[in-house]
Amino acid sequence: MPLNRRAFLESSAAVGAGVALTAGVAAPAEAHEARPRPAKRYSFTVMGTTDLHGNVFNWDYFTDKEFDDKAHNDVGLAKISTLVDQVRAAKGRRNTLLIDAGDTIQGTQLSYYYAKVDPITARRGPVHPMAQAMNAIGYDAAALGNHEFNYGIPVLRKFEEQCDFPLLGANALDAKTLRPAFAPYSMHRLRTPHGRDVKVAVLGLTNPGIAIWDKANVTGKMVFPGLEEQAAKWVPKLRSMGADVVVVSAHSGSSGTSSYGDQLPYIENAAGLVAEQVPGIDAILVGHAHTEIPEYRVKNKETGKDVVLSEPLKWGQRLTLFDFDLVWEKGRWVVEKVGAQVLNSNTVAEDPEITGLLSDEHKKVVAYVNQVIGTSTAAMTTADAPWKDEPIIDLINVVQAETVKAALAGGAYAGLPVLSQASCFSRTARIPAGEISIKDAAGLYPFENTLEARLLTGAQLKDYLEYSAKYYVQTPAGAPVDTAKLTNADATPDYNYDSVSGLTYDIDIAKPVGQRITGLSFEGKPLDPAAKFVLAVNNYRASGGGAFPHVAGAQQLWANSDEIRNTIIQWVKAKGTVDPGLFASVDWKLTRDGVPVF
Repeated sequence: MPLNRRAFLESSAAVGAGVALTAGVAAPAEAHEARPRPAKRYSFTVMGTTDLHGNVFNWDYFTDKEFDDKAHNDVGLAKISTLVDQVRAAKGRRNTLLIDAGDTIQGTQLSYYYAKVDPITARRGPVHPMAQAMNAIGYDAAALGNHEFNYGIPVLRKFEEQCDFPLLGANALDAKTLRPAFAPYSMHRLRTPHGRDVKVAVLGLTNPGIAIWDKANVTGKMVFPGLEEQAAKWVPKLRSMGADVVVVSAHSGSSGTSSYGDQLPYIENAAGLVAEQVPGIDAILVGHAHTEIPEYRVKNKETGKDVVLSEPLKWGQRLTLFDFDLVWEKGRWVVEKVGAQVLNSNTVAEDPEITGLLSDEHKKVVAYVNQVIGTSTAAMTTADAPWKDEPIIDLINVVQAETVKAALAGGAYAGLPVLSQASCFSRTARIPAGEISIKDAAGLYPFENTLEARLLTGAQLKDYLEYSAKYYVQTPAGAPVDTAKLTNADATPDYNYDSVSGLTYDIDIAKPVGQRITGLSFEGKPLDPAAKFVLAVNNYRASGGGAFPHVAGAQQLWANSDEIRNTIIQWVKAKGTVDPGLFASVDWKLTRDGVPVF
């Protein structure tokens, strides 16, 4: 083994000392042995959040009360702030970084209000509440999420301008120059007690599905290549720039799958593939999938080293901690160990600094969502909507169908029948008997989806419904039916189960997937496979969301830029009174061997 300079000097010093001692008084034997210097070590922590979706307060604006769920989770940046303060106090603020993995400015009525009602883009407009909160907490960087583009690029650019930290997107490229449209990375120096600082690079990657999901906002302006390809380009550059540690903040799940079938040219949930295929990454903060992954290790194919992934639960319910242990070797810092864990925000109180900072904005939004826009003759709820045709879902469909009919009136497709698809987005949505407020109507549609009209045949609609019916767990005739176990087969979320109004049909849950739709008819007659229909459909589904057959490739007859949620609100305002008796009907039901389940 060649002798390096340090070993040579230490060896020379030891020899010299030995010569001097032999010339004088004899010394104990151990004095002749050079004591090894203890290795220099340094530890630091990277904290991470993701999919905050406009949550600052532990508040549900759709129900106008404190947030709660079955697991008694809490939400919001005010809770995260308290956890962050605790970690900084324990580790030392200079030994921590705080990053986010995207989907920040969409999801609550708080974020909607400052994008649409009192927009941050207005002349002398307000500062976005998410920017105010994240600045106050002291974020160091945040990756772009796909929902950052929902309100258009001007809103996103204004939000970027208002943040004291960079928004990162190495694979968000200018469509003309193919250069990054946002900062690809940020570099952070952590001071150690041992001289040389630790350089930590944070590489931001976003979801390539933006090109489809927000096509209207980004076409001709930005393109979004795959995460693996861009990580392979940037990680070596960051290492060559002296990065001792490389952390990726990726708005992309870890599963290596896509929920959009062939519509998405790149893998939607690619974080695990990035870890496996791109050498030089130490840890990945995962986003987008809305799942909780405290720690997940992926072995890199080239180096054989583990890359640690972690995804904290959405809306500020969890805070990820990546704990890094470094050792000084051969003149540089080397990662010796990485571990990850998540902290639960329901274990702490909201930070009064954050709630106080945004109390005025919160009050404005609460007043906004409580505005009365009409009345209802009967109470409606989604409690049974996942397994029964309920009037509250019919309300969504009648609004969508009427809107599309009006848009197509007088045109080439005005004579075609209009059908409508809808999902149960929330099992707690309700329209009360009596006064209807904005929050009641908006609670039916918590997503910023917009409305389209697509041209489909009867045969294609049959395929569409068969695909949708995979949502139900196969249940033999005569077996007990437990609604708690009846739905979400193969982890299909509620928002990926569609019912279609304007047709009548049964779903036989005793039959296997693909053979469940029976009695499919239109206006009392068996559905003609060759007949043409207009389907009122949300842009998520129309762009391939959920990988439903045919619809993404179907001819688009019309599209609207206004959110369906707003369309519902305006419809209720125009009607004044909502009477389910005028639009509710049981068009579909669950059966087993022809016998109704309910």
